[in-house]
Amino acid sequence: MRYGCCGSMIDPAKDPIGIEIIDSLCDLGYDYIELSLSHIAALDEKEYSELAGRVLSSGLKCEACNNFIPPSLKLTGPYVDKARIRDYVEKALYRASRLGADTVVFGSGGARAIPEGFPMDMAWYQLVDFLRLAADVAQKYGVVLAIEPLNRSECNIIHNLSDARRLSEAVNKPNVRVLADYYHFAAENDSTNNIIKAGGNISHVHFSRYKGRVFPRDITEDDYLPFITAIKKAGYNGKVSIEAYTSDFINDAREALVFLKENFY
Repeated sequence: MRYGCCGSMIDPAKDPIGIEIIDSLCDLGYDYIELSLSHIAALDEKEYSELAGRVLSSGLKCEACNNFIPPSLKLTGPYVDKARIRDYVEKALYRASRLGADTVVFGSGGARAIPEGFPMDMAWYQLVDFLRLAADVAQKYGVVLAIEPLNRSECNIIHNLSDARRLSEAVNKPNVRVLADYYHFAAENDSTNNIIKAGGNISHVHFSRYKGRVFPRDITEDDYLPFITAIKKAGYNGKVSIEAYTSDFINDAREALVFLKENFY
């Protein structure tokens, strides 16, 4: 296993990309950082070069990115702009790969949410088309796309591992796989059987405590064990990123890394 942390939830108002924790993560012993791709893609060339320099000099790669598509770039509904989507995906995935990312998370609830009154089946096929396009671009850069189920309060489509697996299978590209996120898993009361059935299709894991979506500290504080056990039964041995809020980053990140190493190993 490799253990990382998503930076964008630590101080989203001042640091939406999440870069300001990179040196601390390195000192604490994390393996990688996960940064917000939609914010990275919005940088001008000078800003991006400065960001890349900071990542490359830190000793810690950005092995994964979350927040793939910005909410303003709609993927479903009557006003999908395929040319604009294609241009964005090319730029974003190129930038992600230059930072060392081999995994990009497709949550992007604002972008994929179905407009009111728009047919669900049409939106589903729009997401299939989008992911096929994105997969072809991602393949050039050695990137895997991980479909993230989001709970119903954040998005109105793809809520559990079964939904994500069906979408991945419909896309039918080897670099379009699924993500298991404990917070959304708990919010949706998802089944551990869905994790096990996903098996080798799981390419990334996000983790936080469900209550408050904060950093995990102790195995007894939440019903973590069934999720972790199912992840192991699925044969997963990849990256696990903390994606959580905190008011005491250094101490929480230190204890969370101990938690991950003790329980996922």
